[in-house]
Amino acid sequence: MKKSNILVTGGAGFIGSHIVDLLIDDGHEVIVVDNLSSGNENNLNKRARLFKLDIQDAGLEQIFREERPEYVIHQAAQIDVRHSVADPIYDASVNILGTLNILQNCIAYNIKKVVFASSGGAIYGEQQSFPASESHPFQPISPYGIAKLTVEHYLFYYMTVHELNYTALRYANVYGPRQDPFGEAGVVAVFTKKMLDGEQTVINGDGEQTRDFVYVEDVARANVLALRNNTHEKAFNIGTGIETSIKQLFDLLRNIIDPSIKKEHGPRKAGEQLRSVLDCAKAKDKLHWTCETSIENGLNKTVEYFRSIN
Repeated sequence: MKKSNILVTGGAGFIGSHIVDLLIDDGHEVIVVDNLSSGNENNLNKRARLFKLDIQDAGLEQIFREERPEYVIHQAAQIDVRHSVADPIYDASVNILGTLNILQNCIAYNIKKVVFASSGGAIYGEQQSFPASESHPFQPISPYGIAKLTVEHYLFYYMTVHELNYTALRYANVYGPRQDPFGEAGVVAVFTKKMLDGEQTVINGDGEQTRDFVYVEDVARANVLALRNNTHEKAFNIGTGIETSIKQLFDLLRNIIDPSIKKEHGPRKAGEQLRSVLDCAKAKDKLHWTCETSIENGLNKTVEYFRSIN
């Protein structure tokens, strides 16, 4: 792929900042739109240009008009599933209407392609088959999952009616350096931070619930490969195909940080998905992507990062 001008929304965030790093290493010019509500300017590559703006803002049009990006990688989102349940109107305003603001500008300014961060766990809901392929029934049980699926439908519309090319990447549970360890953040970041700080780490329920944990640098690489994807396939699962229970995750982190840490269980969270794991054969076949980082190596890198900022 020739050197291009690429706009990354949410580029100061956890996943977005890793994508920006890869794009810049590949020689591309990178523009970042991020309102820094969950992103952090310290995450951002110094060679990227940051516009502090919400994706719902009408001022987005000026950035498209003046900067003339050729491609868009759309990572900006309201990412908290529980917050989406508490305030579905806000979730929809960011994740659906904010995305439509981007897509309307993509049409107006002849963007060559959009890569969209979708969700493999949230749009499939409680799985019927394991691992779930891209043809698994859609049965989202959160406004967040509904919004991600809705955007995929909009992308199909924009491709069919306006010839806007796109790829949707359905992420598994992404973890790694720069993830926010506070609030309703990813369990890896939460557990790591608490263990390093000597705080009691609590496992919700019996800890037998499973997730497909995929390392953030592998996810960033999938986004870069998706820019080059010229197949008719538009949606790809991005995960490992391996189920790891929360109890197993706790033990792996405890062994890295401090084997003497005590295990404590709390009440199960209402509505929490029991099992989630993705079949990523299509990404391997069409994108030539596989997850290269084992969970052991990924957790070691993650702990190392959190130790360095602690």
